[in-house]
Order: sequence, then C-alpha cells, then structure tokens
Amino acid sequence: MRVLGFGDNIVDRFVDRGIDYPGGNSVNVAVYARRLGLEAAYLGVFGDDALGRFLREAIADTGVAVDHCAVRAGESGVSTLRVDSGDRVFLGWNGGGVTVREPLVLDGRLLAYVSSFDLVHSSVYSGSEDELPKLAGLDTLTTFDLSSEEEYRSPGYLDRVCPYADLVLLSCSHLDETATRDLLAEAVRRGAGLALATRGAEGALAHDGRTTVAAPARPLDDGAPVDTMGCGDAFLAGFVVSLLRAGWRRTARPERRQLERALHDGADAAHDQCFTEAAFGRGRPTVSV
Repeated sequence: MRVLGFGDNIVDRFVDRGIDYPGGNSVNVAVYARRLGLEAAYLGVFGDDALGRFLREAIADTGVAVDHCAVRAGESGVSTLRVDSGDRVFLGWNGGGVTVREPLVLDGRLLAYVSSFDLVHSSVYSGSEDELPKLAGLDTLTTFDLSSEEEYRSPGYLDRVCPYADLVLLSCSHLDETATRDLLAEAVRRGAGLALATRGAEGALAHDGRTTVAAPARPLDDGAPVDTMGCGDAFLAGFVVSLLRAGWRRTARPERRQLERALHDGADAAHDQCFTEAAFGRGRPTVSV
C-alpha cells in the first residue's frame, strides 16, 4: 500500500531552541505513513533557496520519495513557534512561500503518478483546492485536513472540498462534543465520505453519515511530552493506515468495528508522536538571513 502527501512543505522554526525543523501537513502524513510501514511519497513545490534544499534532503532521509516534486525560484515557507510546557505555540508564518504561491497543477503525467497510490492527502495550507476535482476522478482515496480555523468551516469552503474528499479531518480541541458532532455531520452532508475530529486530550470521533464512533485519547503515562507538534497529523496517519490495512477503498466503506480500531490506532500514533522533537526530528541550527 502506498500513501502520497500532496501540497505543503514548510520549515518549523523553534525560536526558543534556535532550531529549524522540516515539516508541513502533507509532508508529515507521508512521513508518518512511512514510519508505520507503508510506501510513501511527497509531491509539491520546493523553493530554490537553502531552506528548500534542507527540506528536500530531510524528507528524502525518512524514506519518503520526492522525485516528482518541482523546484521553483522563490523562498521556502517558514513558520515560527515556541514550546510552552510541551505545547506548541505558533507565532506566525510567511504565507508558505513559493510552495503555496505557485502550487503544482496536476497534468496528465502527474495524475498518472498520483493514481499509483492508494491514498493522497492534502490540506488547507497547500493551495490544492482547485486540484481536488481531478483527484476525485481517480480510484485513489483522497483525504483533506480542514485544520481548526473558522475560515475553513464556512459553507462556501466546505463545498469546495467535501464533495471531493473521502475523508476530512477537523481539529476540534476548542469545541465541545455537541458542536464537534454537528460539524462532522455537516461535513458529511456537504459531500465528505467520512469526517474525523481530533479533540486533544478529549479523544476523537469519526462520522460516516450513518454512525458516530468515539474513542479516548491515550494517556501520557510514560513521561512528559517533548512537544505536541505533528500529533494531529500522526493521528490521521495512524487512522488511515489502519483503515487501508482493513480493506478501505472507494468501493468498500469502513465498518463500525474498523472505525473503532482505526481510532485506537490513531491515538497510539499520536501518543508516540508526543515524544518526537518537532514533526519528525532532523533539525538544524537556525541560520540568520
């Protein structure tokens, strides 16, 4: 089985550590799927600056293929953050650089490449919304991270994404359970095949239009977390890898017991991610520019 991350890559700059780390939602899901034993690749645009080379090399070092990516003139995306008592605190970003400003357009050659994967994942930070209808024409499953910002919960935005997604992920730590269930139901009503919500220490829920399944988070009873960077992405990777191994396809919707198992597998992956520096390590000292 093969998983493709399509869209964003970024440098996560920890100002409290003075270290730059590779990351990006689409990158992370591919890296975590590889960590769980699947073949994985990343497809996107790298800047032609030193940070772009750093990102490309770091991603390839995890065993994730990057051979179909483009390199374009321009700066790499950089987000700045710090860690307070194990929790990440975002301070800002530069808009994603050339990766988001000039995203890949899927032509026939790239669509043929994408179709060789079982699942392709993208996100609100990828500038990939216009490419989703093309992905929906393939047999490949499509997942999409809707993050937590309200601008990505509007009816107009949901209608751009949900009809073309086999699964959408929503970060809902700031919502109570009733509001979370309502949001999941709305995403499915607007076309998503399956909606998944992560709620931090409160666990996670999945809804497929017929049933809603909930599972608790796995307690951090084996030490203090390094930081929470990438935990949501790790949850998603654990969840979809579990479903793929159970036989999830466009023509085979997951059963309730498979969803329950996938929620627990996602919680395990998120738990383990808490003990990793940044998204997947491989940091280097920040160089002033």
